[in-house]
Amino acid sequence: MRRLAHLAPLSLALLLIACGEGEPLLPPDAVLPDGGRYRGAVVDGLLQGQGRLDYSDGSHYQGQFKDGQFHGNGEWVSEQGEHYKGEFQDGNFHGQGSLSYSDGSHYQGNFGKGTPNGEGTLKRSDLVYRGEFSKGLYSGLGNLEWSNGASFQGQFKKGEPDGQGVLTDVEGNQFTGTFKQGQLNGLGSFKSPKGDLYSGHFRAQQFHGEGRYQSADGEVWNGQFAEGALSGKGEFKAADGSHYSGQFSDWSYHGEGRLSLADGSLYQGHFVYDQYHGAGSLTLADGSTQKGSWQNGQRIRDEQGQALPDTLEKGLLEQGQLLDSAIAALPASTPAIELYALTLAGDGKQSVFMREADYVADLLGERFAAHGRITLVNHRDHLADRPLATRASLTRVVQALAERSGPEDLIFIYLTSHGSASHELNLDQPRLQLNDLPASELAALLEPLKDRHKVLVISACYSGGFIPKLQDDKTLLMTAARADRVSFGCSEENDFTYFGRALFAEALQQTDDLQRAFELAQASVAKREQADGFEASEPQIWPAKAVLAQWRKLREQQAERVLNNGPEEKTAASR
Repeated sequence: MRRLAHLAPLSLALLLIACGEGEPLLPPDAVLPDGGRYRGAVVDGLLQGQGRLDYSDGSHYQGQFKDGQFHGNGEWVSEQGEHYKGEFQDGNFHGQGSLSYSDGSHYQGNFGKGTPNGEGTLKRSDLVYRGEFSKGLYSGLGNLEWSNGASFQGQFKKGEPDGQGVLTDVEGNQFTGTFKQGQLNGLGSFKSPKGDLYSGHFRAQQFHGEGRYQSADGEVWNGQFAEGALSGKGEFKAADGSHYSGQFSDWSYHGEGRLSLADGSLYQGHFVYDQYHGAGSLTLADGSTQKGSWQNGQRIRDEQGQALPDTLEKGLLEQGQLLDSAIAALPASTPAIELYALTLAGDGKQSVFMREADYVADLLGERFAAHGRITLVNHRDHLADRPLATRASLTRVVQALAERSGPEDLIFIYLTSHGSASHELNLDQPRLQLNDLPASELAALLEPLKDRHKVLVISACYSGGFIPKLQDDKTLLMTAARADRVSFGCSEENDFTYFGRALFAEALQQTDDLQRAFELAQASVAKREQADGFEASEPQIWPAKAVLAQWRKLREQQAERVLNNGPEEKTAASR
């Protein structure tokens, strides 16, 4: 802002102001040495009282003058378009005022010596700040809100959060504690939108030092954190009751430790990124103990140092016989309508899929009198005693079902695993490299059963994307999610996925009407997801009418068989 000097001696005239915002039309009463044209009173060569000062670049001031300076209430417009209205002192903005900047920003509040100073509000395109200023910078108590949803409320210094405060980032995470130069340092706390909590030490807004982290599911990590992760000596308590104490690296068991699992087993020894690795001892729930050297979760040497057979190699030797035996156990069709069941657990890293596939197989056998059942399983601990879930084994089983069943029979297929956004079912056996199963290949693989009535249920993320490739008049399809949505519940400690529990453990215990069961499951899943704060998965159905009709015939025939043969027949068809 220009500071005013004494006026050169000039003749004075009456100040007349023209209409509008431009410079008055009448000649100025005085011209300043810097070219400013002044209209107003001049006393002893100084601008005094009410007046107006205009410059050739378009900037101007209108208001009170004292001893040649802007002083009192006034209004200033700069050549860049800045506009101030409020109090002045000695030529500067000073006191209460409102300033609009050329970039569209706006400040309203207290000024001191030309800059925001004291209480005020600054609004810009990317933020709003309400609070205290010093020399134009945020300083003292204030509330800063960014346009992306982040905010900070608390102490500021030199324009940055500094001191006690609460920061909420763009993802809704909340950091509380002592800030230094804009970041949380020292003791503080963290809370995520889904309810995860941390309390302890921070450095540069990351967990660093002694602390405690608790997930929304109730799992707890205690110990030494470094750069945002538990790294060092610590302790972990899982929701399923398992408990680890020992060394960590980046949240993983790493180094010497002790792990007691929910199944009652206990491992003490060395870990490398969550795997038993190095010298260790595993005590199983039945009391038996395995000691020796471990590698990637497998015991490779006994306690005397003798090499042990590789479980992968041993399991691969068994696989041919396991699959042959499972297929051989499938009975041939009878003149009646029979139900055949095929269940598959695709991901061998998490036990939930095996548990779910086995539950569904048992349910179809006990409640729905399945004539023949076969289950394909990938699981880290069952390579040598369960037939693998691979594309090749599934192809063989489908061919066997086509040969053993009759055209009047009904095939129930349940596939549970992870799924991808490109609509592929995950097939994963630890230490083996298996190809996933795309929707188009599953359709081709099921071609031998094209003349059979089929119920095909897929519990996986994005599983709705399988429907367009598989739907036909003889295939009733149910999926755990829409083509562009994930599903939930696939964690190690669970017995079911959300959809698997809702359909098989709940809905099909209440009704044997497939379409009604799906509707009940769909509502149950939606309610649970809403309670947990998850985006709705929206399970899908292709309700093939011919399959629904054949299912009703099956159930009627089973009920009639019970009546004719008496209650001793082991079937739940009369339920």
